[in-house]
Amino acid sequence: MINSIGKTLLLIILLFGSVVAAPKDLPAHAFPDHSEPRVGSTVEGSPPSVRIWFDGALESAFTTIVVQDKSGQNVDKGTGRVNPSDPTILEVELPQLPPGRYHVIWDVLARDGHRTKGDYTFKIK
Repeated sequence: MINSIGKTLLLIILLFGSVVAAPKDLPAHAFPDHSEPRVGSTVEGSPPSVRIWFDGALESAFTTIVVQDKSGQNVDKGTGRVNPSDPTILEVELPQLPPGRYHVIWDVLARDGHRTKGDYTFKIK
C-alpha cells in the first residue's frame, strides 16, 4: 500500500511525464497560402477586393488589412475583415482604382495566439 506522500509523488511523476510527452509540433502562426490579386501580379482593371487565404484560422478582432497607393494613402473601402464564412480568409473591398501599383499590408493574429505580418504589391493596368 502507498502512503499519502507516495501517492503525491506518483501523481507528480505522472503529471510531469504527461507534460514532457506532449506533442511538440503544435500548429504555430498563420501564414499566407495564396492571394487574389496574386503577389506581384498585374491585373486588367480594378479588382473588387483583395483576398488572402491563410493556412490557419484568424482572430478577427486582432487582424487588419489595408491597401495603399504609391503615396502611402489607404485606398480600400475600410472594410478589412476575416471572412465570416471562412476564418482563414482575410479580405478588404476596393473602390474602382486607376491604373498603378498598390501595396497590400496585413497583420494577423492566428487563433493559436501567434502574430504574423506581411505585405505585397500588385499592379493594375
